[in-house]
Amino acid sequence: MGKPGIDFPGLGTGLAILRDRKLLLYKRLKAPEAGFWSIVGGKVDHMEPAANATIREAEEESGLSIGQIDYLCAIEVLVEADQQHWISLIYVTKDFSGEASLVEPDKLSDFGWFGRNELPQPLSAFAKATIAHLSEDDF
Repeated sequence: MGKPGIDFPGLGTGLAILRDRKLLLYKRLKAPEAGFWSIVGGKVDHMEPAANATIREAEEESGLSIGQIDYLCAIEVLVEADQQHWISLIYVTKDFSGEASLVEPDKLSDFGWFGRNELPQPLSAFAKATIAHLSEDDF
């Protein structure tokens, strides 16, 4: 059958979570882009609406309870180093409750809230593309 992102382009989703003009980023431990800082997100499962997948993935990775999300953009990321190809629907929210934490320490090693002028390095291609679409009024 094959693996999404590896044997054929995968459909992914991501969520830009904003608080006080800062973006929540996590440091990835696994490909694609292990060691890079990125937004929360993951794969859209078969017959799962992308918006539902976005909320599921964000809650699984951050420990937050996610409320209303809004569509931000679609991005295509080809990670040559990992030979992965993803098309991702990106959403944005300021509507959440709880405190972010490391819920999946086998996948993510660190996290933090970062302003536009204090972003950690290296940033994933997913994070860079998302940041390019965020309003300077929000972030």
